[in-house]
Amino acid sequence: MSGHQGTCHCGAVTITIADTPTEVAECNCSVCRRLGTLWHYGPPDSVSVTGELAGYVQGDCSLTTWRCAHCGCVTHWTAIDDTYQRMGVNIRMFDPSLWSDLPRRIVDGASY
Repeated sequence: MSGHQGTCHCGAVTITIADTPTEVAECNCSVCRRLGTLWHYGPPDSVSVTGELAGYVQGDCSLTTWRCAHCGCVTHWTAIDDTYQRMGVNIRMFDPSLWSDLPRRIVDGASY
């Protein structure tokens, strides 16, 4: 898959996204605000993730938040329902030149 490539801090996990982000999302839910993530959303078939991962499923059991099993960097989330055609990629795993100047969309996950 060609596109943009990012990695966790230790380099054990590699993420490739096919498209170029036009905005990033900042969620204020109880997990995202603690992690400090910025999300790029896309269909699962437009993202490739390789490496050893560990997952965390929070209270509502709707998604798994994935992190590198070695350095702990949160890399992406996937839906528990595999028919849901959207996933989130933590764009902070990519070079800041890809995302630092993009508009931020605030997602009010705390109200759900």
